[in-house]
Amino acid sequence: MSNYIVKKVAVLGAGVMGAQIAAHLTNAKVPAILFDLPAKEGPKSGIAMKAIEALKKQNPAPLGVPQLADLITPANYEEHLDLLKECDLIIEAIAERIEWKHDLYKKIGPFVAPGATLASNTSGIPIHKLAEALPADLKARFCGVHFFNPPRYMHLVELIPIATTAPAIIDNLEGFLTSVLGKGVLRANDTPNFIANRVGTASMAFTLHNAERLGLTFDVVDDLTGAKIGRAKSATFGTADVVGLDTMANVINTLKNTLQADPWHKYFDHPGWLKTLLEKGALGRKTKGGVFKKVGKDILMFDAKTGDYVLGKGKAAPEVDKILKKKELGERFKLLRESAHPQAQFLWGMYRDTFHYIAVHLAEIADTARDVDFAMRWGYANKMGPFELWQSAGWEQVANWIAEDIKAGKTLVDAPLPEWVFKNGSGVHSPAGSWSAKEGKFKPLSSHPVYARQAFRANVLGSNGVTPATGGTTVHEDDGARIWHMGDEALIISFKSKLNVLGPLQIGSLHKALDIAAADYKALVIYQSGAADGGAFSAGADLQSMQPMIQEHGLDIVEPEVKKLQHAFMRMKYSPVPVVAAVAGLALGGGNELQLHAAKRVAALESYIGLVEVGVGLIPAGGGLKEAAMQGAAQAQAVGSTNLLDFIKGRFQTIATATVAKSAIEARALGFLQPTDTIVFNLYELLHVARVEALALADAGYRPPLRAKFAVAGRAGIATIKASLVGMRDGGFISEYDMLLGERIAYAMCGGDIEAGSLVDEEWILNLECKGFMDSLKDERTQERIYSMLTTGKPLRN
Repeated sequence: MSNYIVKKVAVLGAGVMGAQIAAHLTNAKVPAILFDLPAKEGPKSGIAMKAIEALKKQNPAPLGVPQLADLITPANYEEHLDLLKECDLIIEAIAERIEWKHDLYKKIGPFVAPGATLASNTSGIPIHKLAEALPADLKARFCGVHFFNPPRYMHLVELIPIATTAPAIIDNLEGFLTSVLGKGVLRANDTPNFIANRVGTASMAFTLHNAERLGLTFDVVDDLTGAKIGRAKSATFGTADVVGLDTMANVINTLKNTLQADPWHKYFDHPGWLKTLLEKGALGRKTKGGVFKKVGKDILMFDAKTGDYVLGKGKAAPEVDKILKKKELGERFKLLRESAHPQAQFLWGMYRDTFHYIAVHLAEIADTARDVDFAMRWGYANKMGPFELWQSAGWEQVANWIAEDIKAGKTLVDAPLPEWVFKNGSGVHSPAGSWSAKEGKFKPLSSHPVYARQAFRANVLGSNGVTPATGGTTVHEDDGARIWHMGDEALIISFKSKLNVLGPLQIGSLHKALDIAAADYKALVIYQSGAADGGAFSAGADLQSMQPMIQEHGLDIVEPEVKKLQHAFMRMKYSPVPVVAAVAGLALGGGNELQLHAAKRVAALESYIGLVEVGVGLIPAGGGLKEAAMQGAAQAQAVGSTNLLDFIKGRFQTIATATVAKSAIEARALGFLQPTDTIVFNLYELLHVARVEALALADAGYRPPLRAKFAVAGRAGIATIKASLVGMRDGGFISEYDMLLGERIAYAMCGGDIEAGSLVDEEWILNLECKGFMDSLKDERTQERIYSMLTTGKPLRN
């Protein structure tokens, strides 16, 4: 693979997808120019400017921090086409109209740099038809690159080459998309809607048909097809609203207009309710209403019969709900198939018709069955892909059920299952690879060089691939953690508690890992085995496990445990070998304090970091306040200031309001990550980068920081913060107890009742943290907050 460096990208089209693709490029420090038509009024680039401004307010946030929007350059096709000459990559993301795209290609063609790549972000228009408007030299540098919405969060990008595309273009883009933008890349055939939208749209069409046939309402369908069956919470119609009903209509149209010979063709049509909503301009969330609409606190549902919105309260029937709770998929499918309940028949029909479709079309739409499963997992947030579901339920048995339903006329079409379905008795995924219907063999994973950075690649069920929970060589394992390595001199520790919370077992394991690392290894990496699947780094201290101890021995049993936690973190900070925290997902409370005490952090973009103890009526006691105070003191010293409060008040506010960073980029801005820390975009690369960084520190002659005293804001700082808390309380922004907790946080961060500028050591602040924590724990209001969190999962503001 060549050394492909993308210095600047142009995104053509400032709609929802174009603007958010530009945003994600900016997250990754790739300069982006966002083009759109010249505005009829005001600045010529007004359309792009408006789209960029809107990025700052969207939720979920497309940007790591809102300020990144200012780094996107707005442009228009009338004044700025020369800017295209500066770009290595141009991504076209305008509306799904082939004639519009052709016109645009003719306009930009003379301005595309000789070595630049042009790619279309179409949802399903055949790439070879788009290429018809391009000169021969540009056809070699043209392909499809299909991001999924929202681009920052959805892992899937489909790469679609055509016959004229130079192989190096696809290889280079796959490396860039995988490592720089953090995506899961699938190479798709140039067939209508490619892989994910071909399968997803067909499955949607079958779902709509079966729901209408059996008289199921939108709310019931979404309750049946969301988290209950391992799919995204937005389920079927909620997902349609997120994607946009106009986009959904376009991809259905693509199937209808280009697949006349498809046996399922007659099902690729717009139902009446969809036509009505499109005519009304109710396109989903982007228009504040589609199938569902939020009015106040209520979620209303479109009633196709009346044309009005009504309260949707439909749920899965109890007998169907009971079936869906069966752990064995084979048993679940059997019960759904045999039940006469309309909801059960709907679900079996939905599964069966999708299985039927992907089996018949696998050779056409994808290189292997693995690509279909990854497409539905990464593009539609399904926990398992359709082939994985089929194989897990018993490949041969499900195949026979489908064949029986075809013979009985119960399926949507009578197309027979391909012969290979019955020859592959155990399924389509095996240790040798996944089944390619086109080539008639099992094929291994891609050997593209970028995947050398992924110690544990994404697996499909049945491949028996090595995972972080079982891979590597175990050095020591107990109930608290597994301590292991990957064949080099970086030791790794992975906790084994739910959400990797920190209890006595995990603290004991951390000490054990520090002992082993200091004796036999160059570095220690804290990496959680579920990181690549979106698991938590650590959700904090294990409050639940402490309850029995408290009930037996009283609250005083807690203080020694707090001291043990502090001691473990301090030992980690001053370890003779560097400790690197590989952070991904939640790093809250004690989990945040754990990573704060590492020599360095390697954090995934999707890291959600905060000190949230006030939510349960406590204050941080694992050194989080100490680290904030030390950071503030260091910054003040660097600029020669003695006004320490100016350098800690922002951190105080973050902690006192339990603010959680919504990205690693924001965590850096809040002080939970440092400017020297590394942010990784692909979760599968997190362990590789953390090990490389840890060993680099060691090879550079790592020495732990010297213990030193630092200045604190003292009683003057406490008084100033208290005055602001009084104003917030009197204004009704915080409760009386919130104010008291804020005072305790300020007391510890400012060093207690001493003169401003006094020098203290770390133990001084740690003792103040512990006292404030214990004083809070013994308060009935804190116990009420803890009980509320443990029983309802929601914070109580008393």
